[in-house]
Amino acid sequence: MISVRPQLPFFVYGTLRPGEPNHDRYLRGRTRTEEPGRLTGAVLYDGPGYPYAVEEPGAGTVHGDLVTALPDAYAELLLALDALEEYRPGDPRNLYERVEFPVVRAADGRAVPAWVYVAAPAVAVRLRARGSRIATGDWLAAP
Repeated sequence: MISVRPQLPFFVYGTLRPGEPNHDRYLRGRTRTEEPGRLTGAVLYDGPGYPYAVEEPGAGTVHGDLVTALPDAYAELLLALDALEEYRPGDPRNLYERVEFPVVRAADGRAVPAWVYVAAPAVAVRLRARGSRIATGDWLAAP
């Protein structure tokens, strides 16, 4: 029997959030729900122009939105977001990696598994060494 992965929601924390430039281009008409959420065990760095979440267990929280795709739009949306983030599985040149993380829903405090685009390992090393960390963990609230 073949195992089929569930359609995980996406956690977005930068240009895909409501009101930001890529929200309407990629998400409008493709989502069932969009709700505030937070990713714990990560910190946020300015790109500039877009942010990077960097895994830092126990170190911080990234604020964003948990987006659940419409079932019929899921496959197309996954491909579109991978292309936007220039994510190619196994490619060492990736800027981002798509990983599964628990994301806490703001409405009820429940953690749900979601896809999150985090800084690829080489990018994370550079950001930790000389990046500009967003102390609030919220790219929209950053000065």
